[in-house]
Amino acid sequence: MSRSYGPSQADVASFKALPGPPKVEKYPHAWRWYKHIASYQSEFSSLPGDPSKAYTTYGPEQSEVALNPKDKPNAAADEGDEDDDLFGSDDESEDEEAKKKREENLAAYKKKKEGKAKPAAKSIVTLDVKPWDDETDMKQLEENLRGIEMDGLTWGASTLVPLAFGIKKLQINLVVEDEKVSIDELQQRIEGDEDHVQSTDVAAMQKL
Repeated sequence: MSRSYGPSQADVASFKALPGPPKVEKYPHAWRWYKHIASYQSEFSSLPGDPSKAYTTYGPEQSEVALNPKDKPNAAADEGDEDDDLFGSDDESEDEEAKKKREENLAAYKKKKEGKAKPAAKSIVTLDVKPWDDETDMKQLEENLRGIEMDGLTWGASTLVPLAFGIKKLQINLVVEDEKVSIDELQQRIEGDEDHVQSTDVAAMQKL
């Protein structure tokens, strides 16, 4: 899976309306967007779109109405009912032997169900890490990047890919456990090395 982003006058209007960058701890996605748009400041006038429009003209025109929690079906209760139904009804009229047998079967089923551990879902990701210029120490950049440790993260092979004007980007593979590692959070930590890293992009992602 690849991801690309082309800024427009909508981004310019929204960027200028902000007094400064959002707080990365509270609004990580907005912070990354602000930093990305800031890199295009010298090109603002040439970006596509209508520069005369106010930033308030952009954005969603409608929003979905959230469902009241009390109206949501009780999924956990339904699942429990289904488990009970697998072994017959709990009718008061059933004889003691049949009732005991049903409860034993239900207990054995639940124990088997709880003991069946699901394998962790994993993805292999290819990241493009772009430096500021051709003078950036790419060896140090990679050392800093590989120094990032997260539970469920395994770094893989890497290579330098030429861009232009002598600049090379670092392309690196990694394997992540989906429930433990947020790719957005990982990109933020990589981009925290502001002396070496200009930006990062997900070049590819595939489930294992």
